This record gives sequence, structure tokens and C-alpha cells, in this order.
Amino acid sequence: MVNSITGNIPEELRKEYPFADHYLDLDGVRMHYVDEGEGIPILMLHGNPTWSFFYRNLIKTMSANRRCIAPDHIGCGLSDKPQQYQYTLDQHIRNVIRLVDSLGLKSLDLVVHDWGGAIGSGLATRRPDLVRRIVVMNTAGFLSKRIPARINICKLPGFGALAIRGFNAFAGAAVHMAVEKPLSPEIKKGFLLPYNNWKNRIATLRFVQDIPMSNRHPSHQTLQQIDDSLSVLKAKPMLICWGGKDWCFNDLFYQEWTNRFPKAETYYRAEANHYLMEDDGEHIIPKIREFLLRA
Repeated sequence: MVNSITGNIPEELRKEYPFADHYLDLDGVRMHYVDEGEGIPILMLHGNPTWSFFYRNLIKTMSANRRCIAPDHIGCGLSDKPQQYQYTLDQHIRNVIRLVDSLGLKSLDLVVHDWGGAIGSGLATRRPDLVRRIVVMNTAGFLSKRIPARINICKLPGFGALAIRGFNAFAGAAVHMAVEKPLSPEIKKGFLLPYNNWKNRIATLRFVQDIPMSNRHPSHQTLQQIDDSLSVLKAKPMLICWGGKDWCFNDLFYQEWTNRFPKAETYYRAEANHYLMEDDGEHIIPKIREFLLRA
């Protein structure tokens, strides 16, 4: 089991990420999570290759009024990084459900990004009575045949491991390719900190390998079930925030969300990329805040 990050966050990053560390034991594997503030809970689910650091500014903004909970999926962030583990969509969903149950949450708002969309949609469709409001950012919670070539090539056996785990070609590339505005050296360090060696990049590879591009893929059935059940969320107030420069979750995914949820509010930011809160947080975070604080 590998987790070389805990307790070793540099002071300059603690200024950006000033949150107390909390852990949930999942049968011997520790899931790290942020738990700040009081009030109606907001559950924030990150994707690949980010971690709860992605939500740091939203947490700072919302924790004055609400309870903000942001886990790091197993293998990510400050959570343990076991080398032998079921890094599957279903496992990640079950982990989040266990966190929710362990905290005794009976009602919450959901904020999702990237893989957090599929994981959060899995939670919401399995436990629809739990979820009040949903914020969706550049993600998918349904089946799709679309995958960028630069990600698809990383699914190749051997090459993917060498590129992602050996050369950090996923997390390392994302701090440049997922933004339009260059990140400061400190923020780059924050995104990359948990993924600093071969072992600690296990989940960034496994998430890519877990993208179900055929019905023979082990996670295809899980995502199919989510896809089939997504309509149970139609009555939920939803805000769709979208970065129009995203080359991965592009406008076709945005259109799929708006087609499935025609009553959803939308906030389209044409000049923002995949890490849209980095590119346009000064507009997006107040919009999310206003939406979530409504009665």
C-alpha cells in the first residue's frame, strides 16, 4: 500500500489547501476526504487525474454556509494507493456510498466533474432520495463511443503504463492541456503532488483503462445501468457549467446533458477548458454558490 503524501504537503500548498485531513477505512484501505463547514452537505466528486484540490476554492467559498465534503477516490490525492485493487466504476461508487453512510448523510447536494460525473451519477441513481441538487461540470454519466485519440492510445497494454506511470503523461500533460490560462507553479505542484512516482500513478492509469468502449468491458454494465436510470434525476434542480474549450468532454457531451435534462440551468463558458474552475473560477464559483444556496 502506498501513500507517501499525507503530512508532507508543502506549506505554500497548505495556504491553497488549508483543510483538515479526514480518513475512512475501507476494509484496510484509507479514503481521504475534506469535511469543512456546517449545514446541508455538498458532496464534491473529482475526476482523473485530479483530486479534492480541484475543489479547494469552491470549498473555501461554500464552507461559510454549507458543509463541504470532498473525497479523494482510492488511488488519488491523499488516499491510499494500493497496487492490487478493484479500480472499477462500481467500486468507486460503492466507496462513495460507504462514505455517505458513514457520515450519516440523509440529504445532500452533488457537484461532479470528469469521472466524478459517472461516479456521482451512480450514487444518485442508486440513491435518488439522497440528492437534492446537482451541479455538472465537463463530464459524462452515460455511455459514449467518443474518446480522444490521445486518451485512447493510453489504453494500449504496455504503452499506457509506460506513458502514464512512467512519464506522467496524463497528470503531467493535464496541467497544460486542461487549461487555457497557464497555472502558477504552485497550483501545478498542487495538482501533481499526489502523482509523483510510478506507484502513486496507479489510479491515473486504471481510470483510463476503465473507460468502457465496448460492451465486453467490465465496467460497461455498470455504466449501462446508470445510463438507463439517469432519467430518475430529471426532477432534480440541475446546473450544468461547461468549459467550451474542453477537447475531451467537448460540446457533444454538453448537448447530451442538455438534451437529457432540458429543464437544467446552463452556464456555458466558451473560453474555459476542462479545468474550468481554474480558467474561469471568478464567474463559475459565484454561479454555483448562488444555485446551491437557493431555498
